[in-house]
Amino acid sequence: MSSEPTNRRIGLWMIGARGSIATCVAYGLSGLREGLLDPVGIATAQEPFRKLDFAPWESFVLGGHDVCRRTVSESAAELVRHGILTSDLVVAGSTEATAYEARIRPGLLDEPDVGFADLDPAAARNGAREARAQIEQITEDLRHFRTEHELDAVVVVNLASTEAHRADRPEWASLAEFEAALAEGRSQPASVLYAYAAIASGAAYVNFTPSRGASIPALRELAETRGLPHCGNDGKTGETLVKTALAPMFAARALRVLAWQGYNMLGNRDGEVLSEPAHRESKLRNKGEVVRSILGDPNVHTHVGIDYVPSLQDWKTAWDFVHFEGFLGARMSLQFTWVGSDSALAAPLVLDLARWAELALRRGESGAMTHTASYFKAPVGGGTHDFHAQFGKLLEYAAKPVRAARAGR
Repeated sequence: MSSEPTNRRIGLWMIGARGSIATCVAYGLSGLREGLLDPVGIATAQEPFRKLDFAPWESFVLGGHDVCRRTVSESAAELVRHGILTSDLVVAGSTEATAYEARIRPGLLDEPDVGFADLDPAAARNGAREARAQIEQITEDLRHFRTEHELDAVVVVNLASTEAHRADRPEWASLAEFEAALAEGRSQPASVLYAYAAIASGAAYVNFTPSRGASIPALRELAETRGLPHCGNDGKTGETLVKTALAPMFAARALRVLAWQGYNMLGNRDGEVLSEPAHRESKLRNKGEVVRSILGDPNVHTHVGIDYVPSLQDWKTAWDFVHFEGFLGARMSLQFTWVGSDSALAAPLVLDLARWAELALRRGESGAMTHTASYFKAPVGGGTHDFHAQFGKLLEYAAKPVRAARAGR
């Protein structure tokens, strides 16, 4: 077995480092360290998972990439005004937040993001470079982070805004074809370049976004070749979480779902990005599939709408209408409304996934972390969307005997 988690220093590198989720992670982690917060929403801190040798909060060192110019402190001030963070927590975490801000580097600009008012010019310059040069820059940033802070392991988590949808490309089919495309200078989505750089640098990788990331076959092959764990895609925090817990009830009771209609309203930068049709398509693909898959009916009417409502700020409201048929042909309906802060819901999942990824890394596991499917709308590795069945797989993983880990991580 490699060194115990209490003796390890773990880098948590967040893409979208100044965004609302990453800011909640940073101040939440500080609050957990100082005993100012209870680990609400963090499954790894609860039974039966807490018996596993997860890295303690004190082990984590934060860093990241971002394409915007606002600071972490400015993001935190917004979240205080929106009722997500408390001013006491922000004051208590100010020293750690300043240190975190100093470790943030200019990220990669995905082409459709050009035009936002707060973009960092350095990120725009990065985006103008060839794909191979962009990968080298990200890899160097991760190498410097690992060396400067004497880290034993690094987990990279993509928390950036949703990219515009891209159709499958021939060069994504295999690692050899992908690397040939890089050698030819062909451009690639930023999420794919981040994932490649993370895995190539020896880091575990988590894709919390709907963007492609490491889900393409070429990068899944790279992770297997390098013996590294990864997971994703698209964190399951709100409306879809409810759907994947509720839809199995209809299937188990043999109730015929006729239609499942959903409508989402959200603010903040994510809402602004999703107001663009190409970005919204990436998100809706994951949201619409789960109900049909669980019910086993490809013809059931499902629809999800997303609208940007600036005044909602970091809050999101989702309304769902389920029209179903029971015995004797009686038609009935169920409606629910979900109101929550995506950032406050997502941050504990990020901390969970960082712990699961670091544990897999320390145990010498490689490839898709299929046991983490319950955290995602579109799990890499496929399988059921039924939340209860997914969570059962996580319980099974936690109960398995631990294999001897490979040293040198």
